[in-house]
Amino acid sequence: MAASDPAGRRQTAGLKKALSSPTLRYLLRRLSQAVLVMLLVIVGSFVLIKLSPGDLVDALAGTRDLTADQMADLRSRYGLDQSVVIQLLHYMLRLVSLDLGYSPLNSAPVLDVLEERWPVTAILVISSVTLSMAIGTLLGVVAARHAGKPVDLGISVLMLILYATPSFIIAVLLMLVFALKLRWMPIAGYETVGAGYTGFQHLWDVVVHLTLPCAALCTFFIAIYGRIGRAAMLEVLSLDFIRTARGKGLSERRVIYVHALRNALLPLVTMAGLQVSSLVGGAVLVETVFGLPGLGRTAFDAVFQRDTNLLLGVVFISSLSVVIVNLLIDLLYVLLDPRVNLK
Repeated sequence: MAASDPAGRRQTAGLKKALSSPTLRYLLRRLSQAVLVMLLVIVGSFVLIKLSPGDLVDALAGTRDLTADQMADLRSRYGLDQSVVIQLLHYMLRLVSLDLGYSPLNSAPVLDVLEERWPVTAILVISSVTLSMAIGTLLGVVAARHAGKPVDLGISVLMLILYATPSFIIAVLLMLVFALKLRWMPIAGYETVGAGYTGFQHLWDVVVHLTLPCAALCTFFIAIYGRIGRAAMLEVLSLDFIRTARGKGLSERRVIYVHALRNALLPLVTMAGLQVSSLVGGAVLVETVFGLPGLGRTAFDAVFQRDTNLLLGVVFISSLSVVIVNLLIDLLYVLLDPRVNLK
């Protein structure tokens, strides 16, 4: 028994050391903040929705000939006759077991509806973030390398135009040109109905349908990334370690894309986190214009049909996705720059 004590003490010491590491403490603190944010979002969204005029039964009464007794029976069945506090407590208890309730609009559990439609928005948001960050950063780097020259002026004018044009205007223009005029792209939908595609054909069909919506969401943020990337690169290129790298005889391409770009990525990564939250909101407009069966279109329909459970489910999934992405970005800071303070 005594011989095993040193091993136990070493394990205890190792556990204490791990728990006392700055990275782990930072992660635990950020997780606790994320839980608090989600709690505030759930309570706030629930109260705001309940305070809005009308409910699901009122929406049903607008499409059906319901008597007062039938409306009272429906409110009792869906728990709408209880106080807001009681309804909130019941909803939060269901959330613990991932029960998001039932959607009368779709005649299915909310979780099943979201499982079907969440991938559409996820693909749209991920592709939009990736493309806008890649294209915008590249334009910013090129502009910084040719600062004050015609190339820089041309890129700056392009980014100003993209920044000043609303996304819904670009969406309509893209639809008019590439879908109606040239007929290169489908006008709406997520995939060709009844095509029976499999494998690469199905993947290509999805890509073709999401090209115009992705382009509509990308344009504004390409301008943002371009401006931020240009400013960050100009600042980094004036630092001493860049002059040292050039003095050592490194190629200009290696100096720009290996040494300078990595140090200029932090503000771009910050923008990526903000973009995700903005795109989740912008997806409502774009998915409605292009007829995509994603979370944005689902939220739009749920608002007009007063489907409270479905709307709350969309808010919950969207908020959770944004919180997780921002948590990952905070951790990515440490990988990009070890000098980042974890306090």
